[in-house]
Amino acid sequence: MTPISKSNPRATRRQFLKAGAASAFAFQFFPSRVFGANERLAFAGIGVGGKGGGDISQAGKLGDVVALCDVDANHLNAKAKEFPKAKLFQDFREMLDTMGKEINAATVSTPDHTHAPAAIRAMRMGIHVYVQKPLTHTVWEARQMRLEARKNKVCTQMGNQGTAENGLREAVELVRSGVLGAVREAHVWTNRPVWPQAPDIITRPKESPAIPGHVNWDAFLGPAPLRPYHPAYHPFKWRGWWDFGTGALGDMACHTANMAYMALKLGQPTHVSATSGPINSETFPAWAHATLKFPSRGDLPPVDFHWYEGKKNGKKVLPNEELTSQLPGKRTADGNVELSSSGSILVGEKGILYSPNDYGAAYVLLPEKDFKGITKPAPSLPRNGRGDGGMKEEWVAAIKAGKPEMAMANFDYAGNLTEAILLGNVAMRAGRPFKWDAEKLESPDVPAVSQWVTKEYRKGWAI
Repeated sequence: MTPISKSNPRATRRQFLKAGAASAFAFQFFPSRVFGANERLAFAGIGVGGKGGGDISQAGKLGDVVALCDVDANHLNAKAKEFPKAKLFQDFREMLDTMGKEINAATVSTPDHTHAPAAIRAMRMGIHVYVQKPLTHTVWEARQMRLEARKNKVCTQMGNQGTAENGLREAVELVRSGVLGAVREAHVWTNRPVWPQAPDIITRPKESPAIPGHVNWDAFLGPAPLRPYHPAYHPFKWRGWWDFGTGALGDMACHTANMAYMALKLGQPTHVSATSGPINSETFPAWAHATLKFPSRGDLPPVDFHWYEGKKNGKKVLPNEELTSQLPGKRTADGNVELSSSGSILVGEKGILYSPNDYGAAYVLLPEKDFKGITKPAPSLPRNGRGDGGMKEEWVAAIKAGKPEMAMANFDYAGNLTEAILLGNVAMRAGRPFKWDAEKLESPDVPAVSQWVTKEYRKGWAI
């Protein structure tokens, strides 16, 4: 495996933020290579267990899989049975250094903390990338992913598969048509976390078992600080740890907030706050309610975006009953509505859009009597309707056409979505409200939040 470089100095947090302060800029996309309609792409899979296994399998139906990479040899060898001609690696740096010129496109489905290091390294080699949600581990990384995709003229897609659902695209068109009038509130909730974190786990395990022979622990840690191996982190339980995951907000908001974010053209907030369970230095809190205040956008009014996660005193954190009492559904013994396990509500001056699922692909307009017989706007967004596989099809079509905008969760969109969403995690750690200057990636009134906007990278893994 490729050794960790000793010559890559650790950049300071100030340097990171200064580098990230560049905002969106005008550009023209001229792909470095145009693919023929019938030409087969050469794919690599970075992270091929679990969801990553599905991602590279779907991509493999659209081209040839030439390389597979996973820190866990068990995952790697299992997937190699499906793609026996692919070369195998446990460190994506070695894979890209060895085979970068032979790879046209790559799926990145690793733990959150290695999304950006892998994807940016690939993009700088001209490789098109499909990256699982959440796009990145930090706010700063989300900005860099967007800028690097443009700079390197690659086609990109984030794996929030609800974007492919025709119901989501229809809901977006409906809201944009003005059927709800001015929308000033959005509420989104989730059934996560479903993995270990606070209050059950707030410190690292005390024991240090031997690293299994099939696991490249150094490659799993990647940019994260060194710590002993423990099964509390790998293969799935990493999501609840600050060093590796992004908690419930990062895991699910790129799905469940996607429709609202797209429909309302939300961009970046100017004020962020959060209340949560006790914060510890290792794992995400047991519950949280984050509020992002978005400014007016052209003719669209300001929006207060609310996110709810986890359980407080044994009860799910949800929107207030005054709002949810207007929704249809079963009633509890005390007369309250039993909300779906996850979903979203958009509150407009003419009514409410309620979506009872993760993707915003199913919805109802309320009160129903006020919306009977409405005429839906003519479709303005292309239809897909093929779910997760359709996301890969859309990405590959964009690559072959040299048109990144054909992939609707391309990094211009997904980078902005992730950048905004992850500010909720920053607010949890800050423990107080703060104003936000998105252009500078800093808070003018609470400078301390900068420490959570980015992170220090272990030598050899810096972006």
